[in-house]
Amino acid sequence: MTPAGRYDTSTLPEDQYEPGSDETVLRNLLGITSKEELEYVEEVRFEQLMEEVLSRFDCDHCFTAADILGLHKFWLDGIFIWAGSYRTVNIGNGGFMFAASAHVPELMRKYENGQLARLTPCRSGREEELAAALAEKLVLIHPFREGNGRIARLLSVLMALQAGLPPLDFSDLTGERLQEYFSAIRLGMNRDYRLMTKIFLKIINLSLNACRSKGWRFFFNDRGTNFFCLYPLNSKRGDERTF
Repeated sequence: MTPAGRYDTSTLPEDQYEPGSDETVLRNLLGITSKEELEYVEEVRFEQLMEEVLSRFDCDHCFTAADILGLHKFWLDGIFIWAGSYRTVNIGNGGFMFAASAHVPELMRKYENGQLARLTPCRSGREEELAAALAEKLVLIHPFREGNGRIARLLSVLMALQAGLPPLDFSDLTGERLQEYFSAIRLGMNRDYRLMTKIFLKIINLSLNACRSKGWRFFFNDRGTNFFCLYPLNSKRGDERTF
């Protein structure tokens, strides 16, 4: 035990930093000490993950905790030794503490048997509330040491695709809007999802308008190989763009 009465986690890989990084980069399998370089590697791998998931899942898939672990594993495998595993350290952000690590497995089990079982596959007509509630719940649990926000947003994208929506664009979540997003997460502790629903409604509308401005329409792929296709208006089926 430490003097503060807490268990010492400094020997755990999740709680170690890469030597020479001034404690700005988590210990990684690539020996990267630059935060910018690691972010670039993660971004490239995340793009690969996006391509993978759109062929792995279909519009009738009921998501599970194992799926979420698999997404994290595919994304960060080879970068962090703990990729695809629930965190074993307690973490927080700006004085806000996420769920204690000891409770994460049970919380994820309840998440799977509750929200995921009840709300996926996601159907048109209720996608805004579902995406907001599901994404916020996952972020509140914060099951991983790194990458929780992107995995939660990816799950929201997959749910939106199930509901017949285009890929959601989160690029507007910067500056004040990003702070509003964090505020919405905190409100979720009291089961108040109104702000998060408002944020997701805006994201959905922006994504729809961007799609329409380019003259694309979208619907489920009738070949069953992907979630859906985008077609230029007044085009033939051979002109499709598949996501």
